[in-house]
Amino acid sequence: MKLYAGAPESYVNMLKNNVIRYDTPASSLPAHVYLHLEQIGQRLSDNIFCDDDQRLLGKFGWMILKSDSYFAMALFLTPMYDKELARMFPYKEAVFHHLGRYLLHPTNRVWGIVRRYYEAYIAGVDEKIGFQIRIFPERPVKFENMYDQLTRCIKEQRLLPELGKAEPAANAYGDGKVKAVMITSLYLGYYDKIRGMYYENPTKRGEIVAVYQPTHEEKQEYASNEHNHKALAEIYLLSYCDKIDMSAWSTFGYVAYGFAGVKPWILLRPDWDKEVSQVACVRSTSVEPSLHSPPALGCGAKKEVDVAVIKPYVHTHTTKTHIS
Repeated sequence: MKLYAGAPESYVNMLKNNVIRYDTPASSLPAHVYLHLEQIGQRLSDNIFCDDDQRLLGKFGWMILKSDSYFAMALFLTPMYDKELARMFPYKEAVFHHLGRYLLHPTNRVWGIVRRYYEAYIAGVDEKIGFQIRIFPERPVKFENMYDQLTRCIKEQRLLPELGKAEPAANAYGDGKVKAVMITSLYLGYYDKIRGMYYENPTKRGEIVAVYQPTHEEKQEYASNEHNHKALAEIYLLSYCDKIDMSAWSTFGYVAYGFAGVKPWILLRPDWDKEVSQVACVRSTSVEPSLHSPPALGCGAKKEVDVAVIKPYVHTHTTKTHIS
């Protein structure tokens, strides 16, 4: 049996083809249901986050679920779950932070990578700053433009120590704080540039800046366990940073800051007709990961409705949707 979005066993297709109906009794339903939830597929006219759909799904004995997105926050948009979710998560902004820490446990191999790298390079510093740069193939940004945007964000938000024009006095070094900068990217160029900047120039106040990048794989290998082990290890390492600056729409980045429980700075994507983003970065208003494709909650009205109209505490932006 091959399961995919158009599979006959999928919930949406069974509903469209009248194989099942909202009033079908549990005894007449198939043994299992397949729920296909991809980013793009969460905006369905047959919205699975409506009460009627959730009641019908609850009648099945078994559910097979496939998703490429974190969608727990969408359950907060389902009225029938309001009371139960309010008891489970009184602080809505920390849903992923708690779920991730309690339920997601890395293998010994991944944790070994994390522990060794952390103890060798990051432990004991005064401040840890993490940068995660993701270039998407469907919307590539030139290295020079991305690096310029990154440095604009660093300067505007004062994420890294200011460079000085002359070496500080000898006694200033004794008071200088040590800052570890960790860069996570498929490419080495950002590391080379930032490391070179602090290698060749003193800081204005005598801070010591050490720059690290665990890997630079050049391309993403979705089917490689070794590649995925390294990626997960770097997500955990990034989550130990006190400040995080990351590319918009990056799953890698939003898992890291969700684990960390910190509000990151988001490096905005340029508009589709532009090569450079006018605004370098913005501070996220939430530590909850992005809902890339918010559901269209028309439900009984059978039309798309802005989720913020139904649930005022859900905010939708061009770069992220979250609960606050």
